[in-house]
Amino acid sequence: MRRLRKAVFPVAGLGTRFLPATKAVPKELLPIVDRPLIHYGVEEAVRSGFSDVIFVTSRGKDSITDYFDFDYALANRLRDQGKTDLVQVLEEVSSMVSVSSVRQREPLGLGHAVLVAEPLVGNEPFGVVLCDDLIDHETPCLEQLRRVQETHGGSVLATMEVSPEAVSLYGIVAVEGEAIDEEQRLFRIRDTIEKPSQKKAPSNLAIIGRYLFTPAIFDLLRETPPGAGKEIQLTDAIRRLIEREPVYSYRFKGQRYDAGSKLEFLLANLAFALKREDLGPELKKRIAAFDLSH
Repeated sequence: MRRLRKAVFPVAGLGTRFLPATKAVPKELLPIVDRPLIHYGVEEAVRSGFSDVIFVTSRGKDSITDYFDFDYALANRLRDQGKTDLVQVLEEVSSMVSVSSVRQREPLGLGHAVLVAEPLVGNEPFGVVLCDDLIDHETPCLEQLRRVQETHGGSVLATMEVSPEAVSLYGIVAVEGEAIDEEQRLFRIRDTIEKPSQKKAPSNLAIIGRYLFTPAIFDLLRETPPGAGKEIQLTDAIRRLIEREPVYSYRFKGQRYDAGSKLEFLLANLAFALKREDLGPELKKRIAAFDLSH
């Protein structure tokens, strides 16, 4: 297995659940405290050993790649104002990772978005990150998956247990037999089902937005016909990948926030602010004094 270098970020979506804010600002640039959502996903990839990020964008999303570029004019103004600490922040962001992008010209689904990245990924294993899934843990989720792939090979999907009532919102995996590891987190997948009813769900293990794939997924995506919503479903290609090579479910460690949900976006802001030394203590006081009677 070649070393993982490249992480694909599908960011072409419209972010309609956050309108009207996303009419002018891509959802991925909405802030969690003082950093945009996309920053956390890219930072996770960097901390997991990835050196190249590929954004799959659409019209109006150029500002996402601009965020990771260095703004010399802004840096010079900050220097003139003596704000060298902020200049350092800008330099850190722009030097995080090598960034490239490719356009998804039509909204044909997540599977199609991954396929669009093939020319930039090439014939090597790669990661896929859905930055709506913000995962907080001292060991990044991608790093957890990388360790599994280094030991067992194949492709690895991040999963989490969900309530029976929630299975119809996710891709659900069916697994083979007993767990492979002592922590009861790692299973080999025998099938995946996209958004099954509660009665048809083979388990309560839901696929969350972190994937490590071998390049074999690209051939299968090319052959995958449009499915639900007339989109090329990544889950459909994964079902066929299972016939070719081992595909594993890893129940990751960490707290996951669905930042595509307004409520969980707010909860993520609160949780990350509370962990900050410059914000946490005062925020705790304000929360304790907050009047919840209204």
